[in-house]
Amino acid sequence: MLYIIYQEDRPDGAAIRAATRDTHFAYLEEHKDILVLGGALLADDNATRTGSVLIVNVPSRAAADAFSENEPFRKAGLFSSVRISRMRRGQWNPAAAPGSAEGS
Repeated sequence: MLYIIYQEDRPDGAAIRAATRDTHFAYLEEHKDILVLGGALLADDNATRTGSVLIVNVPSRAAADAFSENEPFRKAGLFSSVRISRMRRGQWNPAAAPGSAEGS
């Protein structure tokens, strides 16, 4: 089952994000078998991180909750809000994805 995890940073979260970045990426690498897509939410300046979105393929809501609760950014208190919703895969077009992480 697919779940989308939508997480918005605290206004004062930049230092937490910076301090936890390597641990966050290690956690995602450790769970790459369930991570369908992940990326930072960006402000209109295309540089400021404002949150994260993760889409995971797990067997249950409890598994999605556990993944989120153990994610290093969340454990460090980076997020002002976290929403987890089940989703259905509709359109699927990986060829339309940008060629780089920054969307170009």
